[in-house]
Amino acid sequence: MSTTPTRCGVVGVGRMGRHHARIYSQLPEAELVGVVDADVSRREDITEEWGGSPVATVAELIDLGVEAVTIATPTSNHREAAEQLLDAGVACLIEKPLAGTAADAAAIAEAASRNNVPLQVGHVVRYDPVMRAIRNLGEFQPRHLELHRISPMTFRSVDVGVVLDMMIHDLDLLTMLLGREPEDIQASAVAVMSDAEDVCNARLTYAADGNAGSCVANVTASRLALKTERKLRIICEDLYVSADFVTRTGTVVRQSANAEQLEQIKARMRAGEDLSDVNYLDLVSFEELQVEDVEPLTLQAKDFLDAVRTGSAPEVDAEAGSAAVRTAERIIESAGLAAGV
Repeated sequence: MSTTPTRCGVVGVGRMGRHHARIYSQLPEAELVGVVDADVSRREDITEEWGGSPVATVAELIDLGVEAVTIATPTSNHREAAEQLLDAGVACLIEKPLAGTAADAAAIAEAASRNNVPLQVGHVVRYDPVMRAIRNLGEFQPRHLELHRISPMTFRSVDVGVVLDMMIHDLDLLTMLLGREPEDIQASAVAVMSDAEDVCNARLTYAADGNAGSCVANVTASRLALKTERKLRIICEDLYVSADFVTRTGTVVRQSANAEQLEQIKARMRAGEDLSDVNYLDLVSFEELQVEDVEPLTLQAKDFLDAVRTGSAPEVDAEAGSAAVRTAERIIESAGLAAGV
């Protein structure tokens, strides 16, 4: 493995792309050599601050000798940029979603496989310190999940609806937590401010698979809310987790830590005792999630560069990214809306 910094670039330096440029410029294992953006002043501002050359096209970026590139353009442009880079042998980190349709996602994945080039999808919530804390709890089998992702309208990413814009994060978390795609989907959605859906709720049913029991996930996304919420609740037979990604806090309740109290209450209930004065919260022993102070985008970039330099599989590969898009497409279709961008 070479110790020479990986030559990196960014295609699209808007809200997200500018952060990728910053991180590449700050990591010792990376060298920011160029950025692409249709806005001349924006690409020049980014390179003036973080280094590299401002260029107008992906072809010019390839000519700079890039080895790894983040694609942070609107979703509708992902496939064109990705195929051009992958065919040139350049590793790609593609901001979520991988593509606007399952067909485009499959084409991008095929291009990466055909050229034997690393491809990572930017589902950065996997690297969120709250999610890392949940994964550090060990193996568990969810039976029910509640995922809420709502915020006021920002008028960004309006080339896609809220499912591909916001809910896609939680669809990837479901892929990670459950390891399979849903058997059945029921969804409803409403378009208010844009042509695509702005609010969506979906009920996803996962069939039992091997040692994993069946599971139901209720997922809500809205970009018309009056406040910002990012919450996750995981209910297992022996574990309950409630997490807030905005405050970076979480609570864990383990059945094993409450077994004695539960048996006592069950016995009193069977005996017909009046328990109306009992405070349920006083009966429950819980622990707080141990959340680190880390930047998810930096962790994601390090994982991507490690895959490029060592040939290891990235955290979110083409199949995981495609699975999220396939599920998103099914949700949009279930809601009676047109899929794609």
